[in-house]
Amino acid sequence: MLVRDLGLRDYAEVWNLQRKLVFERGEGKIPDTLLLCQHPAVYTIGRSSRQAVPEALPCPVHSIERGGDLTWHGPGQLVGYPIFHLPGLGLKPRSYLSALEAVLIEAIAPFGVRAALARGFTGLWVGRRKLASIGIAVRGGVAYHGFALNMNNSLAPFKLIHPCRLEPDVMTSMAELLGAAVDERAVGLAVGQSMLRYFARMSSAAPEKA
Repeated sequence: MLVRDLGLRDYAEVWNLQRKLVFERGEGKIPDTLLLCQHPAVYTIGRSSRQAVPEALPCPVHSIERGGDLTWHGPGQLVGYPIFHLPGLGLKPRSYLSALEAVLIEAIAPFGVRAALARGFTGLWVGRRKLASIGIAVRGGVAYHGFALNMNNSLAPFKLIHPCRLEPDVMTSMAELLGAAVDERAVGLAVGQSMLRYFARMSSAAPEKA
């Protein structure tokens, strides 16, 4: 598995890169690859959304292939795009979503954030507040899109929408929960290491099939 830290990158640029890597992963030209990055402010809306996008939002809106609904990405938020061949990991989409949740919970625990799951919802929760969102797409057995973990980002952009069909005030961040900013580089490193440990075990247990 390869981890690539892209830094701050335009959403459309990384979206196009994902689709290129999905093709290459499906052809067996690259290993499972995790892209980590941040984006300039942008809203995205998934294929299952039924809500109308509010007019005059202050940044671009992209309609994309992932599941899930309308959400925001921006500086201070860690976004991860695992380009993973699910059969090679012995996973189906639902079990893969659960694996991503487990990895993120493990990764952020050392920072003092005890996240958990909420029945009937995806993502990471602390009490009744949502800390991370997850939405994926799968093409030819290869998963893409992924997760967004709120670290030090502003929560104000969520107040202009109903993120994931939820009330805006449900969203929180690591900084809000801890009362101080977190080291974004350290969080990204912890997430990458947790992904490597978790999915390396799964890959060795489930040899990839042609």
